[in-house]
Amino acid sequence: MIPTLIDKQDTFEVVRDKVAVILANESANQVALATTAGKPDPNYWKLRIFMERTNPWEQFEDDPTDTSPIINVWFDNSNFDPGASNVMERQKSEATINIDCYGYGKSKDDGGTGHEPGDRMAAYEVQKAIRFVRNILMAAEYTYLDLRGIVWHRSFKSVTVFQPQLDGRNVQHVVGARLSFSAVFNEFSPQVAEEILEQVAVDVLRAEDGQIVAEADYVYPL
Repeated sequence: MIPTLIDKQDTFEVVRDKVAVILANESANQVALATTAGKPDPNYWKLRIFMERTNPWEQFEDDPTDTSPIINVWFDNSNFDPGASNVMERQKSEATINIDCYGYGKSKDDGGTGHEPGDRMAAYEVQKAIRFVRNILMAAEYTYLDLRGIVWHRSFKSVTVFQPQLDGRNVQHVVGARLSFSAVFNEFSPQVAEEILEQVAVDVLRAEDGQIVAEADYVYPL
């Protein structure tokens, strides 16, 4: 029987949470930088971050006054590499974390002879979100996602634009894009507690002046 309580997150959960936290923190930071730079609309850099949601774009309906892009971070799958793992404590894993971006747009008068189509505005918004997400997570500051020693590598694998649906119908004024994000890391499992079998103390010969050349204690665990 395993003698210890499994009271921890697996690394894939830590990585998923970390991705969401990085995006939330950096979105707020970008808004602050835009404010300091005197940009006319600092909220242009605002992202709204969610995690493991099914229909996060419903936030657009709940509060249509906030048209900031919505980001949903969720765990998709993991693949294990037996050749780079060991049979007891550590399994090398590559996880796919999906980052779904949603852009919202409504048709409006362009102030001239026509109007701005809502679907095009939604497409521009989701493309802006893609740009921000990719630049944030691939920035040098996040080479190891703030998890150096745990995460070996991170990269984007693909970007796919899609039309969100509800009850089999396309959602109006919303365009989505899925960024497939890959992270390579170690997963760890409970270990057998070591048992001391024998302890050996060794004094190596003294020099002519009586100085001990070397002394060592050896502990042999199971």
